[in-house]
Order: sequence, then structure tokens, then C-alpha cells
Amino acid sequence: MESSEENELKEASIWSEVKASLSGTDKDFTKGSIGKAILVLSIPMVLEMLMESVFAVVDIFFVSKLGAEAIATVGITESLMTLIYAIAIGFAMATTAVVSRRFGEKNYDKASITAVQAIIAGILVSTPIAIFGGYFASELLVLMGATGQIVSEFSVYTTIMFSTNFVIMLIFVINSVYRGAGDANIAMRTLIIANGINIILDPLLIFGIWIFPEMGIAGAAVATSIGRGIGVGYQCYKLFDGKTRINVLKKHLVLRWDIMSNLIRVSLGGIGQFIIATSSWIGLVRIIAEFGSVSLAGYTIAVRILIFSILPSWGMSNAAATLVGQNLGANQPERAERSTWISAFANMVFLGIVGLIFFTNAELLMGIFTSDEAIIDVGARCLRIMSYGYLAYAFGMVIIQAFNGAGDTFTPTLINLVCFWIVEIPLAYFLAMHLGLAEEGVFYSIVVSETLLGIIGFILFKRGKWKTTQV
Repeated sequence: MESSEENELKEASIWSEVKASLSGTDKDFTKGSIGKAILVLSIPMVLEMLMESVFAVVDIFFVSKLGAEAIATVGITESLMTLIYAIAIGFAMATTAVVSRRFGEKNYDKASITAVQAIIAGILVSTPIAIFGGYFASELLVLMGATGQIVSEFSVYTTIMFSTNFVIMLIFVINSVYRGAGDANIAMRTLIIANGINIILDPLLIFGIWIFPEMGIAGAAVATSIGRGIGVGYQCYKLFDGKTRINVLKKHLVLRWDIMSNLIRVSLGGIGQFIIATSSWIGLVRIIAEFGSVSLAGYTIAVRILIFSILPSWGMSNAAATLVGQNLGANQPERAERSTWISAFANMVFLGIVGLIFFTNAELLMGIFTSDEAIIDVGARCLRIMSYGYLAYAFGMVIIQAFNGAGDTFTPTLINLVCFWIVEIPLAYFLAMHLGLAEEGVFYSIVVSETLLGIIGFILFKRGKWKTTQV
């Protein structure tokens, strides 16, 4: 048996690792305990993703006071914005894969140059999206089945969100640089700053508190954009201050088409997989819109709660991606694989508990955001049904991120194509419209497709082809 002194030493060691993960560390993640490496990386990544999910929850909390039509506007806009998130996350995945591989190879200058190319690419991509989305915001809402009131009174929210999409793009891409380098604590701090500002400005700008104008739903969009914009400013400052693992110098501020083309090549699969996944959510929203604003509002709130619970798990998945990339760069594929299995197990334990909480407290959770009994009923049914798939969600997201961390973004793209376009959307339409299950048919289709994703991901990951990917 272990002595009390040995137990105290272990506890002190774990606590020191936790403190290091939050304050920053120069730990080499290609050596030593895999469990400690996951701990050091995942804690700030979990907190980072928790902060990202707070954006969604805070906005819907305050906007819900404006009524079902305002909630529906946010839901439809977010479903459209998922295409922007798809591009941002696609670039982010490629950036994490390449930067982590360069760090595993100990090629730090090339990692810094890669960071610069990723930022340039993010700006170039976000500009035409801002012009198109901002100008055609009303038309996009109509295309999604929005009612006249949503288009006439609330489309300003959509206009602002599209016009300022560059802050979404950059906050994802630059944070992916820090994650790839193992500086997850900087990414975490960025989201804490951005969220703190958003939380303060949201009620002030929506309701016109103190000296601030009453902007209604537009205030939510302005608050979010300002918060993220200041977060991007902090990210850029840290890139140049010389106190982090990734350090951009004047010599790195060059346009390198070879590195950018490699980033774009790797990101295409990532962008493709997330466009496939997120556009399927647009399809689901379009089906639910057939059942009215109440159903859409209930679904919107439930999905925000779902995102709040799942995004922290993406933090654990991102830790696996960083470890896979750095260990493949250090020519240690077996260590990369072990890191993935350990991360997947931990994630399943966490989300399994969350799913149980959601199943038993669905009405209570919905009641935080609205007092409308009809909306609560729809959202509670959504939360209960989707909680059935939480173990599959947990396993699948880690496996998918492990592929991405290796730079194999093509395999997850194929998996998403099968699960979301070939299975989920047709199944949702069939169950909802033909079998008469209404919105519940959509909820069940999500569980089926995500479970299938976990099964296919397990089979392909075990084959090990991802270990040979070059980036």
C-alpha cells in the first residue's frame, strides 16, 4: 500500500500540473506521462471551449426577453453562421495540425511563419463573406423560412453578425496556433476576455441601461463582435510579446505561398467536413421551421444548452489533436494512438454524466431561458432525446479530432458526408414529415447519425492509415 507521504506527493504533483496548465508551461508533450500531458493541455482547452459556449448561452439568455421571434432570429442566423464557423474551424484544424507537427520536429521558426500565413488566409476569406452576407442578410433569412416580422424587425442582427465575421475567423485561427504550440492557456485567456466584455455589454446594449442606447437585438450582435474583436487584439499582442511558446518576429512577417498552399490543402478537408456537418444543421432548422416559431425557439434554446455542454468536450478533443500532431512530428505514432484512446475514455465519462443531468433536469434547464410553457416543452423533449447519444458524441468527437490532428482531414469529411447528408437529413425529413413525429423526428435523427459516426470512426481509426499522413 502507498504511504500517506506518497499520496501527498502525488496530489502535489497533480496540483502543480494543473497550475502549470493554467499559467503556461514549456513541457515537452512528446515525452513523459500521457495522462499528465492530456491534463495540462485539456484543462485550458476545456475552459476555452466553455468560454466559447458562453457566447451562445449569454446571447440567447438576454435575447429571449425580446420574445419567440427574436429567439428564432438568433437560431436562424446561427444556423447560417455555421458555414462561417465551418471555414474558420477548417482553417483552425489545419493550422493546429501543421503548427503541432512543426513543434514536434522542433522547427519553431517555420511554426511562426505558418501562424502568419494562417492569419492572412483568415482575413482574405472573411472579407467577401462580410460583403455578401451583410448585403443579403434579409434574403438569407427569407430563404431559411423566416416570417415577415423576423425579416422586417430583426434582420439587423444577421447583418451585423455577417459583416463582422472576420473576428470569428481570426479568434478561431489564432487560438489554433496557440493550441498547436501547446500554449492552450493563451487561447483560454482570449475567450475569457472576449466573454467578459460580451457579458457586460449584452444587457447594456440590448436594453439601453445607463448611458448606452437601447439597440434591441442589434445590441447582442454588437456586444458579441466587440468582445471577440478585443479578444483578437489580445491574441495578436501575445504573438509578438516573446513570452509564449509561439513567438512571431519581424523575419516571420513574409508571404510564403508554399506554406500557405500547404495550409489550404490540409484545410480543404477540414472545411469540407465542417461544411457538411454544419450545413446539415441548416437543413434541420429548415425542417423544424415548418412547425412554427415556438418549435424553432424551443429547438434553438435546447441546441444552445447542448453546445454549452459539448464545447468543453471539444477542449479534450483538441488536446488529443495536439498530442497526435506533436507525437507524429516526433515520430512516435504509437504514443499518438494511446493519447487518443485515453482522451476518448475521459470524454465519455464526462459527457455521460452530462447526458444524465440533461435527461433528469430538462424542464429546469429550459426554464432558465424562457417562461413560455410551449417553448419549454419542445426544448425539454429535444434535450431528453439528444441525451441518448451523449456517449457516442463524446467518443466520436475525439476520434475525429485525432484524424484532424494527424492532418488526415479527408477521412472525417467522408464520415460526415455519410452520417449527416446521406443519413441524418433524409431520416429527419422522413420521421418528421412522413411518420408524423414532427420536431421529435429531427431530434431522433441527430442521435442516430452521431452514433453511426462514432462506430465508423472507431473502425477507420483502428486501421491506422492516419499514422502515415504527411503535412
